[in-house]
Amino acid sequence: MAMSSGSSAEDMPMSDINTTPLVDVMLVLLIIFLITVPVVVQNIKLKLPDVRYDPTQTKPENVSLSITANGGTCQVYWGTSPITSKELYERAYKKLDADIKRLKAAGTISPDDLPEVHIRGDVSTPYRCIGGAIFQMQSAGFQKVGFISEPPPQGGPSA
Repeated sequence: MAMSSGSSAEDMPMSDINTTPLVDVMLVLLIIFLITVPVVVQNIKLKLPDVRYDPTQTKPENVSLSITANGGTCQVYWGTSPITSKELYERAYKKLDADIKRLKAAGTISPDDLPEVHIRGDVSTPYRCIGGAIFQMQSAGFQKVGFISEPPPQGGPSA
């Protein structure tokens, strides 16, 4: 609030509003919003893939894993036989090593010739079970890991 000092013939109250505190508050709010908006809105432009159900081309050297969770414990099946995490690594390492030796004997090795891992996970299986199997297979040297899913019903949404 501004005061007028001095002697004047007019002793009328001043009707001007002091806007300095209002401007200070607005500037502080502006600075806060300028700092917080980029932190809150983290948007990276991406082109996400469209969901398509391409039929898989099964090769005899591919590894088929089925993963379930029974009572909170993860169960991994190589083909149809259940195996432990340690057995999964050892078996995967031996298989990949044998396939690489076979391909070297044939002449050329390309990434397309190497075997793939196809994982079928039950809907209710926690990610830690599937993630553990992926980790073991990648530790053994497998580079291509794919997931087998069920296509949507005919005429249904493809999402």
